[in-house]
Amino acid sequence: MNWTPYLAIWSFFAAIVLALAVYRKMLSNAEDDSLHVSDGAANLIPQQIANAQRIAVVEKWGKSLTAVVLLAGLILAGIYFYGVWMLSSGVAIVQ
Repeated sequence: MNWTPYLAIWSFFAAIVLALAVYRKMLSNAEDDSLHVSDGAANLIPQQIANAQRIAVVEKWGKSLTAVVLLAGLILAGIYFYGVWMLSSGVAIVQ
C-alpha cells in the first residue's frame, strides 16, 4: 500500500492546524485584557469585540480541525500497525 497520498493529506491538515494555532497566538497578543467602559476609551470597545469574535472563530475551526487530524492520524496508525501485524503473522494482505 502506498502511504504517500494519505500522509501528504494528513500533513497538509496538520500544517493548517499549526498555522491556526500561530494565528490564534498572534491575535491574542494583540488582545487588550482591560475592560474599557469609560467615555474616554469607548472607541476601543468595538475593537475588543471584533478581536474577540475573530479569536472565537479561529478557536472553533482550530478545535474542529485538531479533532479531525487526531482522528485521521489514529486511523492511519491503526491501519498501518494492523498491516504490520498481519505481515508478521504470515497472513497475505490483498491489495
